[in-house]
Amino acid sequence: MKGIPLLALSIFSTVFLSFTPLSKKYIVIDAGHGGDDYGAVYGSFNEKDITLSIAKEIQKLSGKQELYEVILVRNEDTYPSLSERTDQINKLNPEMVFSLHVNTSSQKETSKHGTEIYVQNAEDSKKLAGKIYKKFDVRKIEERNLHILRETKAPTVLVELGFINNSTDRNYVTSEKGQKEIAQKFVDIINGN
Repeated sequence: MKGIPLLALSIFSTVFLSFTPLSKKYIVIDAGHGGDDYGAVYGSFNEKDITLSIAKEIQKLSGKQELYEVILVRNEDTYPSLSERTDQINKLNPEMVFSLHVNTSSQKETSKHGTEIYVQNAEDSKKLAGKIYKKFDVRKIEERNLHILRETKAPTVLVELGFINNSTDRNYVTSEKGQKEIAQKFVDIINGN
C-alpha cells in the first residue's frame, strides 16, 4: 500500500515538471517616474503615463511564454523609489532590464529627436544597447552613472524613447500605433529577433 502513494507522487511530479519550465527567465520593464513624479511634461502629455502605457504593451505583446516572463516594476500610477526599483529587480535576477523614459530638451531646442540609450560600464549592457540600436532611430549610446544602471546587477539599459517637446517624437510615442510599434521592437529584442 505504501508503494501506491509514492508511485502516484512520482507520476504527478514527472507530469507536472514536464509542463513547468525549470529555468524560466525574467525580463524586467521599468516604466520611469510615476505617482507625483510626472517626468517630462508637454501640454497634457507626461512621461510617467507614456512609459507605463508602453511597458504594459510590451508585457501584453510578449504574451504567455514558456521560457520567460515579462515583469513590470510598476503596473499602475505609483512611484517606487529608485532603491525600491533596484531591490525588486535584483531579487528577480532577470536576464535583462529596460528602463523606459521620454526625453525633453530646452524649449528653444525642439529639433532634437530620436532615441538615446544609457548603459552601465558592462559588456552585457552594451550588447543590449547594440540590439536596440538596430531597431530604433538612435541619436547616441552613452555610459552614465545613473542609479538604475549602477545598482542593478542584471544587464540594464535606460532608453529615452524620444523627445516629448519634438512634435514628431511626441506624436509617435503618444499614439496607439507608435506605442504598439515600440513595444513590438522590444519584444523582438527579447525574443532575439
